[in-house]
This record gives sequence, C-alpha cells and structure tokens, in this order.
Amino acid sequence: MKTLLITLILSTMLTGGSIYDFKVPGLEGGTINFADFKGKKIMVVNTASKCGLTPQYTGLEELYKTHKDKLVIVGFPANNFAGQEPGSNEEIAEFCKKNYGVSFLMAEKVSVKVKILLPFLNGW
Repeated sequence: MKTLLITLILSTMLTGGSIYDFKVPGLEGGTINFADFKGKKIMVVNTASKCGLTPQYTGLEELYKTHKDKLVIVGFPANNFAGQEPGSNEEIAEFCKKNYGVSFLMAEKVSVKVKILLPFLNGW
C-alpha cells in the first residue's frame, strides 16, 4: 500500500498534476475517474487475496459503508509482493465479493514498481 501511495504522491508532485488527473481501469470493467471524487476523501489501498492482511477487506468495507458519503476507497490488487495476488481480475472480483462483500471500488490488477527512492521516504 505504501509503495502505491508513494508512487501516486510522487507522480503528482513531479508532474504538477493532481490525483484528479488519474483514470484507471476498474476490476470489473469501466473506468475509475478520480475527477469524479472531488470533495471526498480518497483512500488508495494495495490489496492481495492471499496476503496475511487480506482480512483488511472487512474493515475497509465497514469504513466505506459508514463514510461513503464523504469517503472513496479504491483497492489496487497487485502480485508484486511475494506472489500474494496470483488470480485474474475475474477471480479477484469473485473472491472479494464472496468472502468479504466488497462494494467499494477496485481497480484492475496492477504491477507496482518503485522507480524513485528519496531520503525523506526512508521512514516508510
């Protein structure tokens, strides 16, 4: 999660843009357009179906249901961390709905890579 968040922050800082400039493919099709979320808090979360932290879906879903009028959660499944998200987009969507009732937004599976390491990020 930290890597993806850092990437979004750094991309925004380096390009002079904002998070509202981003559009990403949705897990079940369509496009997630961050411009649609102006006026709301946005939480970007790295997810993985076979991770020890997978039960985070329960808390994220509760948080989303409680605050969905002012909070958007976007999950980004990735398989870059010890192969913990090996499934296809369809398998991930089915897993999230069946096991955790996920109704918050999920982007299609991404590949997370760190290209920049800045000294002030060492504490992350």
